Amino acid sequence: MPETKFDVGMTCEGCASAVKRILGKMEGVTNVETIVETKSVVVSADESVAPEAMLQKLEKWSQASGKYVKMAS
Repeated sequence: MPETKFDVGMTCEGCASAVKRILGKMEGVTNVETIVETKSVVVSADESVAPEAMLQKLEKWSQASGKYVKMAS
């Protein structure tokens, strides 16, 4: 199962919960791991889920929350 990593400006468990909820609703996403301390998110999903689609969902949340979001390199 492919993993996609993001750098997300999470500052608390509330942010982490929001990210998990948003990505967890996507069909094909099987696991979302958030690490507030390192501001990282690791998503496991099947091949039908494009990383760009996940990024788009996170960017929408980013605009509302004022937190940064980018794909990890």
